[in-house]
Amino acid sequence: MNQCISIFYITVIVFVTEYTKALENGLVRTPPMGWLSWERFRCNTDCKNDPDNCISERLFQVMADLLITEGYAAAGYEYVNVDDCWLEKHRSPNGQLIADRNRFPSGMRALSDYIHSKGLKFGIYEDYGNYTCAGYPGIIGHQYEDARLFADWKVDYVKLDGCYAFPHEMEKGYSEFQDILNKTGRPMVFSCSWPVYQIYAGIRPNYTSIKENCNLWRNYDDVQDSWVSVESIIDYYGNNQDLIAPNSGPGHWNDPDMLIVGNFGLSYDQAKTQFAIWSILAAPLLMSVDLRTIRPEFKEILLNRKIIAVDQDPLGIQGRRIYKHRGIEIWSRPINPIVGTFYSYAIAFVNRRADGTPSDISVTLKELGLISLNGYVVEDLYENVDYGILYPSTKIKVKVNPSGVVMLKAEVYVDAKYPNSYKYVFSL
Repeated sequence: MNQCISIFYITVIVFVTEYTKALENGLVRTPPMGWLSWERFRCNTDCKNDPDNCISERLFQVMADLLITEGYAAAGYEYVNVDDCWLEKHRSPNGQLIADRNRFPSGMRALSDYIHSKGLKFGIYEDYGNYTCAGYPGIIGHQYEDARLFADWKVDYVKLDGCYAFPHEMEKGYSEFQDILNKTGRPMVFSCSWPVYQIYAGIRPNYTSIKENCNLWRNYDDVQDSWVSVESIIDYYGNNQDLIAPNSGPGHWNDPDMLIVGNFGLSYDQAKTQFAIWSILAAPLLMSVDLRTIRPEFKEILLNRKIIAVDQDPLGIQGRRIYKHRGIEIWSRPINPIVGTFYSYAIAFVNRRADGTPSDISVTLKELGLISLNGYVVEDLYENVDYGILYPSTKIKVKVNPSGVVMLKAEVYVDAKYPNSYKYVFSL
């Protein structure tokens, strides 16, 4: 039986960005993009038996090389981020952090220099606690010397986790460390984890303070290599969008965690869905995949320039879920260009059903909140189909695979002959 869903009415959501005080260190004015080790390589420290996959300087050098040679850097992926398990188990006698001598024999400054020599940026992991999540030394009691060390190593991005710490102390502690990093004089992106740990502890995070001190932050669970995990993150961001979406914007981003596109747990359609929704959310695009073995169809997803452009839209407005019914969801994000009072939009039609057959979704542009009488140039960003100029009364119909997505861009149309002639709708 063909599943056809006609959407007769969608409440038009007004996207509002709160222009409150936020961290202004001039960094990540669009969401950061790069490669991160954790989800794919975890805490594999067995370089004797698994030298190609252990957390080591060799692994990060290889991934940096592949970002360049395989076209990822040209598409915008610029950070190479070391996650947990890079350290020795104990600090030096004078209290300094030490990279594992066997796995990082050249040291972290040498690794940083290697990554910078490729035109890329270097990220590092630490923890606001006595230990990192994997049991290595945390920063507590050593904030000043650790910040200076990161600056000496020419670190560009610091991810600060929250294991082995008290959630009620995190607002003060993370804020202080941000100030310490800033005083080193080296610009470093600051990725925070304090909201998710406070949420776990039943504390409502102070997002005003978070925006003032963090460039990006985690709100929810770590992503795992499964569709169930990705779905749970999508649900969290949809169910809590009124609270968290207004906090996102240039220089300060909600972080739904890594992209697992190309690993073991997602089908091709599910991988397309994660990438599409992350771009709608204005999320950091941090791949955690083995770039040596990724299959071509998954690589193509990660290198989709049109969807990357949605994620990197300079307006920085986080999109929202505007429709949810019987397993069908529609997500919408206002993007450039703006003509008069009308935004362009990226639209994702998501089929969360698992009944084994694609679903047809029919909706007019007006029902999606697209009301410019000049019309919209509409294209499919995965299939590269140009639908031409469509109008608010036009009904579009898309066929969406189970756990899949169709992603459209609707750009406000301007007649080149009459660029200053706009038609306005003041009421629906």
